[in-house]
Amino acid sequence: MQRVLGVLLALAAALGSGHRSPLNDFQRLRATELLAVPADSPPLLLEWGSAEQCAQRCAASLACRAFHHDRQSQQCHLLPWTQHSPHIQLQKNIHYDLYQKKDYLRDCIVADGSSYRGTRAMTEKGLRCQHWQATTPHDHRFLPSPHNGLEENYCRNPDKDKRGPWCYTVDPNVRHQSCGIKKCEDAVCMTCNGEEYRGTVDRTETGTECQRWDLQHPHKHPYHPDKYPDKGLDDNYCRNPDSSERPWCYTTNPEREREYCRIRLCTEKRPRPLNVTTGCFRGKGEGYRGRMNITVSGIPCQRWDAQTPHQHHFMPEKYSCKISPVTHPEAHLEENYCRNPDNDSHGPWCYTMDPRTPFDYCAIKPCSGSMVPSILENTDVVSFEQCGQRDERLQWKGRIVGGQPGNSPWTVSIRNRAGMHFCGGSLVKEQWVISTRQCFSSCDADLAGYKVQLGTLFKDPGPEDPDQQTIPITRIICGPSESQLVMLKLERPATLNRRVALICLPPERYVVPAGTVCEIAGWGETRGTADGSVLNVARLPVLAHGECNTALRGRLKESELCTAPLRAGVGACEGDYGGPLACLTADCWVLEGVITPSRVCARTDQPALFIRVSLYVDWINKVMKMV
Repeated sequence: MQRVLGVLLALAAALGSGHRSPLNDFQRLRATELLAVPADSPPLLLEWGSAEQCAQRCAASLACRAFHHDRQSQQCHLLPWTQHSPHIQLQKNIHYDLYQKKDYLRDCIVADGSSYRGTRAMTEKGLRCQHWQATTPHDHRFLPSPHNGLEENYCRNPDKDKRGPWCYTVDPNVRHQSCGIKKCEDAVCMTCNGEEYRGTVDRTETGTECQRWDLQHPHKHPYHPDKYPDKGLDDNYCRNPDSSERPWCYTTNPEREREYCRIRLCTEKRPRPLNVTTGCFRGKGEGYRGRMNITVSGIPCQRWDAQTPHQHHFMPEKYSCKISPVTHPEAHLEENYCRNPDNDSHGPWCYTMDPRTPFDYCAIKPCSGSMVPSILENTDVVSFEQCGQRDERLQWKGRIVGGQPGNSPWTVSIRNRAGMHFCGGSLVKEQWVISTRQCFSSCDADLAGYKVQLGTLFKDPGPEDPDQQTIPITRIICGPSESQLVMLKLERPATLNRRVALICLPPERYVVPAGTVCEIAGWGETRGTADGSVLNVARLPVLAHGECNTALRGRLKESELCTAPLRAGVGACEGDYGGPLACLTADCWVLEGVITPSRVCARTDQPALFIRVSLYVDWINKVMKMV
């Protein structure tokens, strides 16, 4: 116990003084583990502690090259291999984060490359390297040891040669030769201002080491990787998440918050072939170059080079080199024409001239035979971070229609000016709720006095309820016309706790497997089948798309999701509309559907219909980013 306490105190002292984190030497892969095939080589050691403590122990061990960290149990397995080791494979495991020593993964070198531990075994002239243990065809003095990394016949730099890693060759006429491995700052170039740069430079132009994006020391900052999944905020690599002049990072120097990084600018523009169209769009519409400048709602588009009424980052001069192939110089973000610079799955869009509508999709039809892939395409692997988790100890056991009191910490009650519950919703971000358009009179509805209520089991909680949160609604954003979705922006972020949690969004166009048992939740009408004063939860199995379409005589829309009818009346009713259909995927609860109004509550003869959320994930993320 004293030894563990000593380690904790030492680590706390180091972090408190602004010293670098031991995690800086590791590259992280989320929800992943390394397996030996066959599994006959166990981990070196099972330890307890935080990821930083595990990194410190692995860094101190010559035999350790990686470790798994179980965030829930705070266990770590120290490993003697990496993903590049023979007979090792990567495998998804939602319980583990995998950390591997950078020196064993890099395809580039830092400084003179003396720390390089990659698996390159060929010289720059194409000659195979001689094994370091061998003394033929070339005798030498650099014999392997646990300290010098001279493994197999891999390129190394044991004498700190300025040209970087080298090796003896198997050609008797060529004693040794450089391996020609590029420096990390030159290995991956950047275009424009480097927003798309995903290289592995982890030092600033002054040589200062970068702080990890997933840590808050020595500098606190807003750019946590979980909040900006599209910014590539991996480990402590230089990135440009805020549209700065070029990639940068927070530094490990407590006196210097952030600095730019030195990264080579790409000198050649490589044209990527685009199927340019003008009257319709193919795929996602990246190649649409027509002059449509009106949205599906009839609102004129804002000019791309203007910042009113909506400020944005898609300025023509900055994004031209990203979206415009050399062969099509006219493909810039021109005038106020509809374009698709971010590959939105719904096709071309634009910012609008309506201050209340930040952006909308355009009235452009897909070209014949060029629809985006069917919604019925499943994703192979799904994993989630920091959402869809609830305290199962709060689940009630006891006797929405046919439901039972339950625990759905992402379900919110939407209240009118009189404080009366009238619809449900789902908390997808601390300041954002998803519901359905049918709950509101229009997309311009006056929301003064409207609120959401979170964190309570009761439909009308008393003022003494310690978990209740009531937050005013400040804005309503209507989704694509066929979606019937709305997003509600709250006046302030909700406080997450055991009673209030975020529900995960599904991957774009993901389809829940038929037979999956999902949950609906709400404070709506129960028709005497349950206690109408509390939040009720009911379970419904998902019905296959084709089977549902048959039951509805071909009237099922691509934007709809079905659950199977049950013999006993179980389903949503008035007051539940806008609430979630939550399905458990990869051990996380995911918002797969939104409850919509129906003429009859809890029908036993027809499937229940929900808005299929996965079809609108691009739109949802865009709203949360832009508004």
